[in-house]
Amino acid sequence: MPPEAHRPPPDLLTTGALALAVVAVSSSAPLIAFAAAPALAVAFWRNLLSVAVLSPFALTRRRAEFRSLTIGAGRRDGVFCVLSGVALAAHFATWMPSAKLTSVAAATALVATQPVWQGLIARAQGRRLPLGMWAGIGLAVVGAVLATGADFTLSGEAFAGDLLAVAGGMFAAVYTALGERARATVSTATYTTICYGVCALILLVVCLVGQVPLGGFDTGTWLAVLALVGGAQLLGHSMFNYALRRISATTISVLILLEAPGAALLGWAWLGQLPDPVTLPGLALLLAGVAVVVLSSARSARRLPRVTTAVPADTAPLRD
Repeated sequence: MPPEAHRPPPDLLTTGALALAVVAVSSSAPLIAFAAAPALAVAFWRNLLSVAVLSPFALTRRRAEFRSLTIGAGRRDGVFCVLSGVALAAHFATWMPSAKLTSVAAATALVATQPVWQGLIARAQGRRLPLGMWAGIGLAVVGAVLATGADFTLSGEAFAGDLLAVAGGMFAAVYTALGERARATVSTATYTTICYGVCALILLVVCLVGQVPLGGFDTGTWLAVLALVGGAQLLGHSMFNYALRRISATTISVLILLEAPGAALLGWAWLGQLPDPVTLPGLALLLAGVAVVVLSSARSARRLPRVTTAVPADTAPLRD
């Protein structure tokens, strides 16, 4: 059954969660840049520590739900949660190293192709996206490329980095699409605990095989990691995952692009870094594209028939 068949309409709480998520993920790039640690190690710790925060609540309050995901029809939903964690780990393992091989601007621009892949996934699932949504996706992606000032070079190393960044965008789309499917029936706390746990386990193996150091960092780096856990991971990723109950994966993937102007605003307020005037047209296009996608999505939702079905236990999500 397609997600639209059981998705309740957006509410004020969902809108607030999305706004909080955008602000939270906007802090990610500055904190990762500040942390004096390998990017994959940072990704591992942010997922592992997030599981440490979530699991006491999830394992005590959602024990029956965890059991239901291992038997009968619930097993399929459990598989979606696990596969989502695999896709998230693949996103981290491709996009983060891409910034070391190509320019940060190129890596950021290419991973911003996520909404395009998200739209293609939705189309493969048999959903027709309105023309206005495709137009908005195009505007947003072009705006993201212009805003980052992407500098594409022709060296072999940079080309490999570009490919990794594109793969990072694709895996991010797969992660969001799988999350959309899992969140149709699984609570936020259970889904994120499984997803982040699987992601942390895979990243641990990748770090061990690649001999990536996981310790010996200074105090400032550990504080940055903790800030990433509380901000980009728990208030960012988790709030986006919560919103997947009411907002389509395609719309979420476009909203995530607001991280670019969000990071620029935080950089200005926190670090006193004024954005380059050259990037302003790109940011304007990005915002326009997001607005077009949101309005088009809202119009499509109004045209869908209302369907009343059972909803997962976290319809008041901030409880979990």
